[in-house]
Amino acid sequence: MNAFKTVLAAAASVVIAGSAQAEISDDVVRIGVLNDISGVFQDTNGMGSVEAARMAAEDFNGGGKNIKVEIVYADHQNKADVGSGIARKWLEVDKVDAIVDVPNSSVGLSVNNIARNTKMTFLASSTASSDLTGKDCSPNTIQWVNDAWATGNTTAAAMMQRGGSDWYFLTVNYALGQGIEAEATNYINKNGGKVLGSSKHPLGTSDFASLLLQAQNSKAKVIGLANAGADTINAVKQAGEFGMQDGDQKLVAFLIFINDVHGMGLKAAQGLLLTESFYWDMDDDTRAFAKRFAQRPGMNGKMPSGNQAGVYAPTLAYLNAVAAKGSDDAKDAVPQMKTFKGKDKLFGEVAIRADGRVIHPVYLFEIKKPSESKYPYDYYKLLSTIPAEKAFRPIADGGCPMIK
Repeated sequence: MNAFKTVLAAAASVVIAGSAQAEISDDVVRIGVLNDISGVFQDTNGMGSVEAARMAAEDFNGGGKNIKVEIVYADHQNKADVGSGIARKWLEVDKVDAIVDVPNSSVGLSVNNIARNTKMTFLASSTASSDLTGKDCSPNTIQWVNDAWATGNTTAAAMMQRGGSDWYFLTVNYALGQGIEAEATNYINKNGGKVLGSSKHPLGTSDFASLLLQAQNSKAKVIGLANAGADTINAVKQAGEFGMQDGDQKLVAFLIFINDVHGMGLKAAQGLLLTESFYWDMDDDTRAFAKRFAQRPGMNGKMPSGNQAGVYAPTLAYLNAVAAKGSDDAKDAVPQMKTFKGKDKLFGEVAIRADGRVIHPVYLFEIKKPSESKYPYDYYKLLSTIPAEKAFRPIADGGCPMIK
C-alpha cells in the first residue's frame, strides 16, 4: 500500500477541445512521468521533469488534430518493486500510453520489461543502462540523453587525452554505477591505462571520508565518481575539504548536472570535468527553453538539467509521432519516431536508430572558477564536442536482438 501512496495524481497539462481521434485509446494520450521526487535525484529530475513534460504537451497543442494530452506522475522511490507496481497499474488500470524519465537503471529495466510487447511506449530519457539498446532492447523503448556506454567511454577518453592514465573509482553499488565503471574500465584497459582500485558505496551515502582516503592513497591520477545526485555532491564537497582538488589527483564526475553544481557551489565544484548532452546556455534555443522552464510553477528560477530537458524532447517527439500516425499504440508511434533525423532544439542534430538509441553530440565541460562566472547558472566552460557517431556505442556492438 505504501508504494501506491507515493503516486501523485496530476491534472491534465493540456486539454484541447474538440473531437478525439478514433485511434487514440481512451480518447486521450496519457503520459506518466516516473521518477525520484523525494530522494537523491529530486533536483535533477523530480517535479522539474513533470514541468518539462507539461511544457512539451503545451507546445504540442493538440498536434493540429485536437488530440487531448494528460500528464500524470509518480515517485518510484528508487525501488524496482515500487516502480514496477506503478508501471503495471498505469498500464492495466490507468490507461497510461507512455512512461518517460525513470532515473535509476534497476527501475528502468523493470519498466522496459513491463512495457515490452504492449501498447505502452517507454521513453527512457534518464535510464542510463546500456542494456536498453543491448541485450534488453525492446521495440517499445526509445532511449534519449546519455547511457552508461556513452558516459563511461567519452569521459574516460577525455581524461586519458589529458594524461589521466591511472584511475580509482568511487562507485554507487547498483546498476548505474556498476555499468559506468565497467564501460570506463574497458576503455581504460584497451587504451593503455590502469585501474588501481574501486570502492563501492550504497545509494544515499553521506560520509565518503574513508572511501576518499582509499582513493587518495591509491595515488591514481584520476578519481572517477561513478555515481549521481546527492552522492556526487557529497563526494565532491568532502574531496574539497580534504584538499584533493589542489593536489596532483584529478576528480571527474561521470554523471553530474547543473542542479548538482548549483547545490554544491562553484567554490567546491571548480575544475571538475564532466560530460553532458545538454547545457542551458549553449545557444539561443536552449536559453529560450531554460527561461521558460525557470518560470514554471515551483521552479523558482532554476535552470533545467540535462535529464529534465531529456523529458521535454522525447515527450514532444512521441506526441508528434502520435499525431502523424493517428495512434498512441507503441507499435505505431515508436517506428514513426525512428524515422526522424534532424535538428532538435535542445540536443542538436539527432537521429533515432533501429535499436531505439537516440544519438546526438556529447560535450566535455569544465566547471568554472567563481571568478569566471558572470551570471546565475553560468557554470560550464566548453572544452570539446564529441560528435554523435563517436559518442555512443556502435549499433553493431550492442547485441540488440532486434538488429539482424
